[in-house]
Amino acid sequence: MPGTNLTRDEAQQRARLLSVDAYEIDLDLSGAQEAAEGGTYRSVTTVRFDAAEAGAESFIDLVAPTVHEVVLNGEPLDPGTVFQDSRIALPGLREGRNELKVVADCTYTNTGEGLHRFVDPVDQQAYLYTQFEVPDARRVFASFEQPDLKATFAFTVTAPAGWTVISNSPASEPQDNVWRFAPTPRISTYITALIAGPYHSVHSTWEGGGRSVPLGIYCRPSLAEHLDADAIFEVTRQGFDWFEEKFDYAYPFAKYDQLFVPEFNAGAMENAGAVTIRDQYVFRSKVTDAAYEARAETILHELAHMWFGDLVTMEWWNDLWLNESFATYTSIACQAHAPGSRWPHSWTSFANSMKTWAYRQDQLPSTHPIMAEIRDLDDVLVNFDGITYAKGASVLKQLVAYVGMDEFFQGVQAYFKAHAFKNTRLSDLLGALEETSGRDLKTWSKAWLETAGINILRPELQVAEDGTVTSFAVLQEAPALPAGAKGEPVLRPHRIAIGCYDLKDGKLVRTDRIELDVDGERTEVPFPQNTPRPAVILLNDDDLSYAKVRLDEDSLRVVTEHLGDFTESLPRALCWASAWDMTRDGELPTREYLELVLSGITKESDIGVVQSLHRQVKLALDLYAAPDWRETGLAKWTEAALEQLRAAAPGSDHQLAWARAFAAAARTDAQLDLLQGLLDGTQEIPGLAVDTELRWSLVQRLAATGRADEKVIEAELERDRTSAGERHAAAARASRPTAEAKAAAWDSVVESDKLPNAVQEAVISGFIQTDQRELLAPYAEKYFAAVKDVWNSRSHEMAQQIAVGLYPSLQVSQETLDATDTWLTSAEPSPALRRLVTESRSGIERALKAQHADVAAA
Repeated sequence: MPGTNLTRDEAQQRARLLSVDAYEIDLDLSGAQEAAEGGTYRSVTTVRFDAAEAGAESFIDLVAPTVHEVVLNGEPLDPGTVFQDSRIALPGLREGRNELKVVADCTYTNTGEGLHRFVDPVDQQAYLYTQFEVPDARRVFASFEQPDLKATFAFTVTAPAGWTVISNSPASEPQDNVWRFAPTPRISTYITALIAGPYHSVHSTWEGGGRSVPLGIYCRPSLAEHLDADAIFEVTRQGFDWFEEKFDYAYPFAKYDQLFVPEFNAGAMENAGAVTIRDQYVFRSKVTDAAYEARAETILHELAHMWFGDLVTMEWWNDLWLNESFATYTSIACQAHAPGSRWPHSWTSFANSMKTWAYRQDQLPSTHPIMAEIRDLDDVLVNFDGITYAKGASVLKQLVAYVGMDEFFQGVQAYFKAHAFKNTRLSDLLGALEETSGRDLKTWSKAWLETAGINILRPELQVAEDGTVTSFAVLQEAPALPAGAKGEPVLRPHRIAIGCYDLKDGKLVRTDRIELDVDGERTEVPFPQNTPRPAVILLNDDDLSYAKVRLDEDSLRVVTEHLGDFTESLPRALCWASAWDMTRDGELPTREYLELVLSGITKESDIGVVQSLHRQVKLALDLYAAPDWRETGLAKWTEAALEQLRAAAPGSDHQLAWARAFAAAARTDAQLDLLQGLLDGTQEIPGLAVDTELRWSLVQRLAATGRADEKVIEAELERDRTSAGERHAAAARASRPTAEAKAAAWDSVVESDKLPNAVQEAVISGFIQTDQRELLAPYAEKYFAAVKDVWNSRSHEMAQQIAVGLYPSLQVSQETLDATDTWLTSAEPSPALRRLVTESRSGIERALKAQHADVAAA
């Protein structure tokens, strides 16, 4: 029984048999405002498609509680016979044109999949939006749910009076609350969309190439006062300008709307002409510039998808990486190079965050080639990971360095022109790039895209007595893949830059740069003869390639003393990343990593790097520190955070970042008294605005330490009776250090399935508190007793939150490893669940190794 799964073989067989022309979809959402939990709406789908042979049988996908009518080529079929297991059988197809009509009741969801329904506690109005990637258009209308069966889509929607309905195409003026949308161009099912409700909107245009593209921004009215539409339009227009120039292909859709929607599982979704974005990106309180940069990257990422992903779409999900990597690479390149960009340092942020994610993912037992083997939908649902996004984008950045940026985009231009509104494979893009660059990319592709794992690059130097370099080589290693990973370690070709830095007036300044191809175990570097050895030699400067980098002893000594003294942000970020990687690998004890951060972070100007260091130090202390030294380290960190908070410029981003870092770790009575005083207004720090979001950070820490009870949480919720406030309150309640609070939180997530996705996520985040290991210890056994049933009974998004979020990751012990291994052997979980639990198990192994290293350094 396939359940809701679909295999690649089935999809290929269906694509050989069918070609789809057009869908007409009629949805009656008139009862959406009053719908009860789990309520339904009428969905009528008419689809015209061609079959290659007479008498053949196929199927269309539908996830629905009730099917009322199935009519194939004018002949009624019995729904009770043909509809089962989320499929409608289509027997006796005609050769050539066929027409199918399906009438069904489909379900509103609260999981962020299909048609999500949310009621805003501020105005008590319902707000709807769809989320279809990977396979959830079938939750709203009958569809051939695979990316290579493209078609046109014409939606008709009946909505409550006063609502606005948005889809991929423009709509005519509604008549009697019925909205009729123009047919889309030929697109895949997963990028169709509907958003409906009394949304607030702001409109503008992008002008270019003699055309005018309508732009819209939407959010709930309760967020309208916080919507900085001008800033969002500015980033959007920069993206249009840069992408149209680089892609040399006109924006392919009739308009471009960006809709900030509630309880969204991902960052955003590239629905053609109607991008949905999590509404946490409408900032209710002060945030640092790093948050604005991240939002801009998300906006540009989705805009890039309009060409790469929507105009030209992968044939099957094994090329998902190409969709996501391309959008990630081009969005960050746009930030770095577009005229007027606020974030020309975007590659620093990429090295600091995305690359760190990739390196972590690539060292898990589930590591896989960038071009992963995707056998079915279950495989792809757990493959939206650091390899698909961040490693892929890193490799594309290296490909650009390898073939040249102009040649890269010339190949992309040819690719778009050749495959517009069609489906492609990786070979189609590589072929276009080979044509424009003159390089043979088959060997490169095999080494980088078809193998798993990460290389390590080290410098090998010999220096004469007079201090001049006599020889210089780059050594490459291919460490063994993690236990359980498939494949063999391989050496790869790397295009890298080598930076030479010297101290000048106390600053580390780059004095030379050498760019070369590194291949094999040893590559000689053409270093100028009789040249004095630089103070620091930094491999992979400018972050062109994807590899773990180590420093030689002399460079490491200088960097340890002067990490904050690099004049540029990117080499600092690369050195910080290397130090963090060494800490995770147990090469640098946590206590030494803490000292390194404390000595250098005060000189770090890049706020995104500062905030990453805050997160990494806290994680290292919580998981990688020797248990009997952990509290000492945490006390030292918290005291330093408070010192930096008081020293930071009033009202600055650094002040806010240090306030959050301090609030997350405050532990002594005096420190918690300060949090309480900031909350009730009896204490203040000049320039620090204790606004809504910061107040909740204070409340949550006070709750987790037993200083804030239900009365305090409820009082704060009364001040902020919004959906965000409800999430924060749920997290605070779950964080309280009592057995009763933990039991209530656990039951609400595991024993019940009523929580909406965003509230469930908040409860899980509150439940897991690093100061509460003993209180949480009994839930390790409960987790293994429940997780398989949860996985089998919940939707994918909800089950994954639980499987990952409630794994006993704080119980760093051999006993946890043994319990996990016993469960993996006895429970016979699905491959997707096995992967998630095995990844979590790997975190315990890594923490044990790092703890041993920290013990040895005592």
